[in-house]
Amino acid sequence: MAENEDGQEKSEKASEKRLREAREKGDVPRSRDLSAAMVTLVGAATMMATSGWMNAKFHDIMRAGLDYSRADLVGNDAIPHLLVRVSSDALMALAPIFLTAILATFAAPALIGGFTFSFEALQPKPERLNPIEGIKKMVSLRGLVELGKSLLKVLLIGGVLAWSLWKVRTELLAVGRIDVADGIRHALGMVTHAALLFAVVLMAVGLLDAVYQKFEFNKKMRMTKQEVRDEHKETEGNPELKGRIRSMQQQVARQRMMQDVPKADVVITNPSHFAIALRYDDTRSRAPRVVAKGLDVMAHQIRMIAGSSEVPIVRVPPLARALYHTTPIGKEIPAALYMAVAQVLAYVYRIKQGAYGYEVPEPPSPDIDPTLMGPYRTQPE
Repeated sequence: MAENEDGQEKSEKASEKRLREAREKGDVPRSRDLSAAMVTLVGAATMMATSGWMNAKFHDIMRAGLDYSRADLVGNDAIPHLLVRVSSDALMALAPIFLTAILATFAAPALIGGFTFSFEALQPKPERLNPIEGIKKMVSLRGLVELGKSLLKVLLIGGVLAWSLWKVRTELLAVGRIDVADGIRHALGMVTHAALLFAVVLMAVGLLDAVYQKFEFNKKMRMTKQEVRDEHKETEGNPELKGRIRSMQQQVARQRMMQDVPKADVVITNPSHFAIALRYDDTRSRAPRVVAKGLDVMAHQIRMIAGSSEVPIVRVPPLARALYHTTPIGKEIPAALYMAVAQVLAYVYRIKQGAYGYEVPEPPSPDIDPTLMGPYRTQPE
């Protein structure tokens, strides 16, 4: 199991944050063998697709080298002119291969690591110039693995190419004895076949190397349990600090809520467990709003503030439980409770206007759908 500098085992899978930071630094899985295989394969395929074009251009080069007059031999400009012409034809013949190889060079690395660019990866690092560190890498397990891979590639690819050339040795020796055009065509065919065979073998090696590089990268990115905990704290925040912030937010919300209690039109209670303060402003809202609500201790504080502010307190237990369950602070009451709240508000308005005189009747007892009370339907009154 891999270990970090502190000796802790890297037993945890790399997090998305760690992988994202590594990618920003340009640290992604790469396979040089797979990239080389893609470039070679694209080049061989282009050579095969443009064999007719290349055959014609090389035929022109051969003709230019053999077609000259006596004046060309004694002239001063013949050789430079010939070199320019031959070079131009050679570049035209090889241009398709060069272009596709360049495109493949940029596209191949994206096969396992995706496209990425990082300025940090381009910055010079003095430790890379340290010869001791270089020697350590050479004698490390990774260095031995890379050496083994290189030897395997030389043996495998060299053996395949040697077998390929041995197979066509007769045709290769006969190229010089046949017509020039046929010789060029046969030579290009053998080169194309060898390049394609080389690309296929190199692609097999590259695919194996890509799997290995992906495995090594995931192994390098693994984290210790402590690193996971530290990252979680950094990402999610310290639980104690988050709890303190949440507590402060709740305290501020309670203070703001208590400041709205004196502005309420009525406080509906259970009478002791629930307290809900309602305010109705027909110029701003379509229905009464809950400006404050609370259970037990909070309900007691609401009742205390309402009493000192001369806000009517009305005992309607089912309605209090339904309002507490259905309506958040600052929201309008649901339509299902319009009639019940209207009866309470009418009762309060009559009291304020002195319509009942000295004998104030009991508060109304509107019918409340038990489902509106939620888990508080069995709450004792």
